Amino acid sequence: MASQTDVKLRKLQIYCIFVRNHTKKGTLKAIEPDLDRIKSLGTDCIWLMPIFPIGKKERKGKLGSPYSIKDYRAIDPELGTWQDFLNLVKSIHDRGMKVMLDIVYNHTSRDSVLLQVHPEWFLHDHEGNLFNKNEDWTDVAELDYSHKALWNYQIETLKRYAKIVDGFRCDVAPQVPIEFWKEARKEVAKVNPKTVWLAESTSKDYIKELGQKGYHVSSDSELYSAFDMTYDYDIDQIWRGYVKGNVTLRKYVDALNTQGVIYPSNYIKMRGLENHDQPRAHSMFINENDLYNWTAFSAFQKGSTLVYAGQEYGFKHTPSLFDMDKLDWSAHKMELSSLISKMHQMSQSDIQVSGSYKITALENDIVEVTYKMGEIIRIGLFSLKGMSGEAPVALPSDNYTNMIDNELIHVDNGILQIDYDPIIIQVKTNE
Repeated sequence: MASQTDVKLRKLQIYCIFVRNHTKKGTLKAIEPDLDRIKSLGTDCIWLMPIFPIGKKERKGKLGSPYSIKDYRAIDPELGTWQDFLNLVKSIHDRGMKVMLDIVYNHTSRDSVLLQVHPEWFLHDHEGNLFNKNEDWTDVAELDYSHKALWNYQIETLKRYAKIVDGFRCDVAPQVPIEFWKEARKEVAKVNPKTVWLAESTSKDYIKELGQKGYHVSSDSELYSAFDMTYDYDIDQIWRGYVKGNVTLRKYVDALNTQGVIYPSNYIKMRGLENHDQPRAHSMFINENDLYNWTAFSAFQKGSTLVYAGQEYGFKHTPSLFDMDKLDWSAHKMELSSLISKMHQMSQSDIQVSGSYKITALENDIVEVTYKMGEIIRIGLFSLKGMSGEAPVALPSDNYTNMIDNELIHVDNGILQIDYDPIIIQVKTNE
């Protein structure tokens, strides 16, 4: 872990925006009228997916992926101007939120400024043709970080943006040498020492796959030497296996608890049910009660929280990265905004930032999350597959208030009845 990482970053709720698809106009300027609503969800930081010009050569789809970048130091004219970018950042800051830029340093488009000026900075095969470690990424050219001049250019670019924004979400961070990220963090701190660094880490299978081809891909443990936060892709396959019924709840819970002992004590995972690369949560959890429980459970885990635009209304369709695919804000599938806001409020408590933390698998696919700090204990119970049941809790018989909806919850002889709604209660013990 970057030694200076503050565990209070676990309080962050990050809201991700794909500018092209977020509004009818699809511009930076058009985001501004939505900022108050986004703020009301509890949003602390807005992550803007790449806002740079998109390459045309070998692009996928009609509009191309925002991750196929032509020029790191310019704004996509389809989204607006540099001044529009500055104005949006100011509007976000004026509302007490931070801005995180999406940085794509593993590759550029195949007609990028860098490729035209410095072709030697890119990976080539023995015949001199552009070469990618990931064969599926046919619309991009991968960079070669054996060139120190490339490091200098990339870091200088980061320093320019660090004077404006508050953090960076770094795309496929494990494929860029960790020593580069360490150097980048050190240099950026000279401009903005409070810069927040989020790594899109990857799964063990992907690390193994590239490793077998002779390429190094950083593990989460390595990434924590430069980054404040990583994705929870380290357990993503186990999680999806559990959702599909191929993995037991116990195995999934064991994976979650293991994170707390294999990473440094101030590790921060960004917890997210969905993102631009993955299916919408509501497409996986068709039962609305299940989605409600998973939304609460995800946000109650130790770490920061990701909300992908549209998730708050239970959207089922994942927008295309390559074509025009606007969000239909009038088509509310569910209303999860108040739950997201309530879970964020709870996450601001010290007990969820620094308290001891344990997850327990119970019968009927019910999971218990327990935080303890001094004499205070906070317990969350979530039915993950739509079943009722009984949960043993180390609490005296009494009525307790569900912190989610203020309903009374009764504990009788150490047993709490679970219907279908998530429950979070807090008590003061005599220990």
